[in-house]
Amino acid sequence: MNLNRFSLAVGLALASLPLGALEISPVPPSATLRVATVQVRIAPDHRDWSYQVGEPVKFKVMVTADNEPIDNATIKYSVGPEMMPAETKTAAVPLDGLVIDGGTMKKPGFIRCIANIEVAGRNYKGMATAAFSPEKIVPFQTEPADFDAFWQQGKAALAKIPLEARIVLLPEACTDVVNVYSVNFRTLGQNWNPAPPRIYGILCEPKAPGKYPAVLKVPGAGVRSYSGDPDLAARGAIVLEIGVHGIPVNLAKEIYDAMYGGALHSYWLNQLDNRDTYYYRRIYLGCVRSNDFLTSREMWDGKNLLVMGASQGGQLSLVTAGLDPRVTALSATHPAMCDVAAPLHGRAGGWPHPFKPNDDGSPSSHSTPAKIATAQYYDSVNFARRIKVPGFYTWGYNDDVCPPTSTYAAFNVITAPKTLAIQPEQGHNYPQEQWEVINNWVVKQLGLK
Repeated sequence: MNLNRFSLAVGLALASLPLGALEISPVPPSATLRVATVQVRIAPDHRDWSYQVGEPVKFKVMVTADNEPIDNATIKYSVGPEMMPAETKTAAVPLDGLVIDGGTMKKPGFIRCIANIEVAGRNYKGMATAAFSPEKIVPFQTEPADFDAFWQQGKAALAKIPLEARIVLLPEACTDVVNVYSVNFRTLGQNWNPAPPRIYGILCEPKAPGKYPAVLKVPGAGVRSYSGDPDLAARGAIVLEIGVHGIPVNLAKEIYDAMYGGALHSYWLNQLDNRDTYYYRRIYLGCVRSNDFLTSREMWDGKNLLVMGASQGGQLSLVTAGLDPRVTALSATHPAMCDVAAPLHGRAGGWPHPFKPNDDGSPSSHSTPAKIATAQYYDSVNFARRIKVPGFYTWGYNDDVCPPTSTYAAFNVITAPKTLAIQPEQGHNYPQEQWEVINNWVVKQLGLK
């Protein structure tokens, strides 16, 4: 064993011991111990990770420590259509890498290779996902005949409720060019909740007099605080960032944690068996009500209204643009709730995966006729069909929360002008480069500074 391999092996072995269990004696410089950073790297044999239907794919797996290959590292791996059950195999990875035959697809979709290795008691995971003619993916989700009538009825009920906006300046959050406010206003409630519901958010407006475009920022899943976007407002926009649970957005973190672990746990499944009381009905219409508030602002320019968000926020961006004709543009990052019916047909569907089979292959407990029917009224796909304004869309192939099969299913039905930015290796995360591209598009679309 050479010195580098010896140092690595010793360092990793030490890393598995509990603190305080070691008495380290002085060692000569040539035997310095180190703990390596292990990575499992996987890549398809096409540089753009893209293939035509019927074309074979091969994945190359490398296991490295501090960028040096580990010889004969033993991995467990699986290959198959994304998010679907696949056989797990074991193999040794030589220094020059292991090539795995990934097969092909007869229909448009994605094949995913996942590999894991355990080193010093810690698991390391790598993933790569190959695309097969994704521009031809067609959604499985169907559209109820009364879809438009259902949502028109909801918007009509919303319109009868007065806005009754409350606005409080937050001096400590203001800048020399932007005023920041805590705001809330009335919205439509649920039949099972008699309390007068309100939407809470943070509003940022330029201090300089003038007319400005408006931006609605809609949130990802969860329960948390929000601080607004004074940076975007400083570039010349009225920006409203909202929460969707009818609670203030400037509380202590422990309050949100308690809610998320209690009453709001798995809120995305709340009342899924009833289209009139499903939790997202109030959220979707609340986004429309948020636009009511934005368009009521004296400094709004009267024409530009953009909605943007990621994950659940991407879902809400598609929904709001499909529901509200006042929206003039949108940005949706790895949108959720796309083609959720797909697992019923053996294909990956979007978060929150209500109909994904259990690990043993048995049907999900949520796969009931009532819940499947309700999902038709809330699936992002059916709102995407109604989008008529320019949009910027972005996601990665390695996303295992909002898998690309599902997001393409929604994207492909959009007939309005659309720009798609793909970062193949990206999972369900938010790299800085992605945000820069999104913000650049928003700034250009709205004509900001």
